[in-house]
Amino acid sequence: MTKSSLAASSGLSYGTAMRAIEAMLDAKLIVTRPRTSTGRAFSLHPSGDLISRWHAFAHRGEKLLRDVTAEVHSDRAGARRRTAPEVAPGIIPPPAVLTEKLSLGRALRVLVHADTTFMAMSALKRQFELILGVPIEARARPIDPLHDEIVANSKRSQSRYDLIACDLPWFGEMGHHGRLLPLDQLMAETPVDTGDIYAAALASSRHGGQQLGIPMLMTGEVFAYRTDFLQEKGVSPPRNAAGVIEAARRLHAPRQGVCGIVWNGGRGTALGHSFIMMMGAFGRPIIDLQRTPQGFDVEGARGEALRPTFLSEEARQTVDYMRELMAYSPQNVLDITWFERASIYANGNAAMAYSHSLLAHLHEMVPQSPAYHKTGYLPHPNGPNGRPIVPVGGYALCIPANIAQVRIPSVWQALRVLTSANAGKLYLMNGSLASARISVSRDPEIHTISPFIGAIDDFAVKGYLGMWPRPPIVGVPEIITIAGEEIHDLLAGRKGIEQALNDAQNRADSIMRGQGHY
Repeated sequence: MTKSSLAASSGLSYGTAMRAIEAMLDAKLIVTRPRTSTGRAFSLHPSGDLISRWHAFAHRGEKLLRDVTAEVHSDRAGARRRTAPEVAPGIIPPPAVLTEKLSLGRALRVLVHADTTFMAMSALKRQFELILGVPIEARARPIDPLHDEIVANSKRSQSRYDLIACDLPWFGEMGHHGRLLPLDQLMAETPVDTGDIYAAALASSRHGGQQLGIPMLMTGEVFAYRTDFLQEKGVSPPRNAAGVIEAARRLHAPRQGVCGIVWNGGRGTALGHSFIMMMGAFGRPIIDLQRTPQGFDVEGARGEALRPTFLSEEARQTVDYMRELMAYSPQNVLDITWFERASIYANGNAAMAYSHSLLAHLHEMVPQSPAYHKTGYLPHPNGPNGRPIVPVGGYALCIPANIAQVRIPSVWQALRVLTSANAGKLYLMNGSLASARISVSRDPEIHTISPFIGAIDDFAVKGYLGMWPRPPIVGVPEIITIAGEEIHDLLAGRKGIEQALNDAQNRADSIMRGQGHY
């Protein structure tokens, strides 16, 4: 705002208000930015220090009110006074404005995915425009058109966008083809707190030893279950594949409109993801990665480690498991994809679900949902040779490799703001349930939004999060599609197990050889 409007809104006399404003300017509690090209008119903004002070004051004020209220009630009741706890130190304040506007000459142009986090970012557009000092032009695209637009943009002589949201599994392809600007030098000059980012998400946005993006949101594929349904039937939350089948059998009640379980069975990418993630919980990634104490080695994978694993024992076990699941799934499970799966669970028509955090808001944020506050979360139940896992996904913000060089310093500054913990907290407070930063997931104010956020952080602490079930390696997206086609034919009865798995292996092997992996 301007000095005069701030003085008018303060409730003080004009002279007193102006003296207070000048004192705050001297103390650098207020940031001034030119409003016009002449530099004679300025707008006033709260500094980061002022926002932090106000945040602390607000919480201390709340504590004082609690103390006074507790004292009054204790005096009336003759009981001993109970003091409210101190404010937790992990509360993150809102982001502050930059001391200087970005030097872009025109709007910051951003290409994003059409999901809840980026929709929250869109709702906060005006706030981020004030923070950065420039207009923001954002284009949101569904996942497949987003991929195509990134590829098309990389072939232009100069990028149409300043920042691009890249799906974590795409980094192998994007890095291999040089479509993204390596950030290591920029990070050395102006560091990013990478220690606050979940390790699996950070590793997923690297390729060839270079950091190509900064994670903005991290998602997890989990196993969700209705706590009330399980309690009513006396069923324990299933922690392995055999337990899932038994629980689904006991909870399946199609006459009451409730199936035992719902999952992605739609042909192509949807079923392909279900297959590779379930097979990961059975103990085998979709390519023959070297086993490590923490899981499997993705970054060091070369040669035979990149050969597809459709002919493995774990692949056959996964297929058998999926065939058993079909008996307790919706009749049209082979047509179901992400949104339908989440909607069926949110509407109370499934007792359990393989669920994804990008759509958890359908039951976590909607009180009318029968699953609202009645959902428990587990990692993927494991098979005989596997262990519990939570496959990681999400998006990182990146700078296109063909961006105009003169824009890079300002765009990098914008990227740092939009992926900061301060911004991440805003996204979650405006509809998102996906956090890439540990500090945001553990913020006491965020804990009140949904237990799902705390569950993902708990899985991270226990070492369940992993990028290897869906590794960011060139050729893997095509393998996922192949899996979704061949396994769909198998489950639909158009092919036998041996034919489907052999066809999948041959097709996937051709893809990886074509990429020059071996």
